[in-house]
Amino acid sequence: MKRLLVFTLLAFGWLAQAAADSLPLASLSLSPGFAIELFARVPNARQMTLGKHTLFVGSMRAGKVYAIPLQGPRKPLVIAEGLNLPVGVAFRDGDLYVSAVSRILRLRDIEARLNKPPRPETVSQAYPTDTHHGWKFIAFGPDGKLYVPVGAPCNICAPDPDRYATITRLDVASGKIEVVARGVRNTVGFDWQPQSGELWFTDNGRDWLGDDAPPDELNRVSQAGQHFGYPYCHGGTIADPEFGKARRCAEFVPPVQNLGAHVASLGMRFYTGTAFPVRYRNAIFIAEHGSWNRSSKTGYRVSVVRLQDNRAVSYEPFVSGWLQGESAWGRPADVLVMPDGSLLVSDDHAGAIYRVVYRGNR
Repeated sequence: MKRLLVFTLLAFGWLAQAAADSLPLASLSLSPGFAIELFARVPNARQMTLGKHTLFVGSMRAGKVYAIPLQGPRKPLVIAEGLNLPVGVAFRDGDLYVSAVSRILRLRDIEARLNKPPRPETVSQAYPTDTHHGWKFIAFGPDGKLYVPVGAPCNICAPDPDRYATITRLDVASGKIEVVARGVRNTVGFDWQPQSGELWFTDNGRDWLGDDAPPDELNRVSQAGQHFGYPYCHGGTIADPEFGKARRCAEFVPPVQNLGAHVASLGMRFYTGTAFPVRYRNAIFIAEHGSWNRSSKTGYRVSVVRLQDNRAVSYEPFVSGWLQGESAWGRPADVLVMPDGSLLVSDDHAGAIYRVVYRGNR
């Protein structure tokens, strides 16, 4: 009887795990020649970053940071918890950096200590405590500085321009902070163009101007200190009804590409691999998290922007199908190019990370 009970419990656990791993991947549509598979299950998976042999994943609602060893079973390990919206993760010189709204934290020598992680130490606590657009995507730039955005603490307002609606860079050794870009309402994804080293970023447009305006944006920083329009101008040409009279759209840097209105463009990466066809080399993949207040939902996909001579020449879906009618079973939050050239996609709604591979003819 005891053996039967143990067997029943084990079988139930196996079935529960199988059900948890069962996601309707067949409903996803990909560009021809591509396939998608489940890479790992991670609760509320947001930003991803790679160590030497570990994938690190931040979360939002879970308040945890996860590590997934790339060798062996991809079972996530909790390496930090009880944090305030720890969306952003960045790895450098053996240490993991984590954003937690007003604080930037560091877990030293983390890959050698996954089973007994160190207590996070504070690198900086100079950022605002506002939680409205307070979660932060972070990444180290080619200059060795940690880039940290500060979103506007509102839908539309004119906050302190030296403190909000900016992208900053932090010297993690000295704690010095510089503003790199202004007029950025809320970026939750950025990357550096591989050849030029220039910073590109997505920016979420404001709400309550209708279903089809303003667009989200893809922007390029060609020199430090440039202003990208918020709160005066949206999408390069749309004057804000409240603040637009104060300054003209022509005063600001226009987007490289206007994205869909309310698609909630989050993580983005340049494709630096060689496994995908040539037409995807140095293209930009964008996780579009999906609208929350549009009368009919939009986004819920991964899109791709192709470039030519540093100009956007196309913007189209790459993976779609998380949205079925008006019901969404998943929400892409970040993308990450793996060393083998495959593309990871995190999904904070389904609690999953997917892997996109190319299997077709070139």
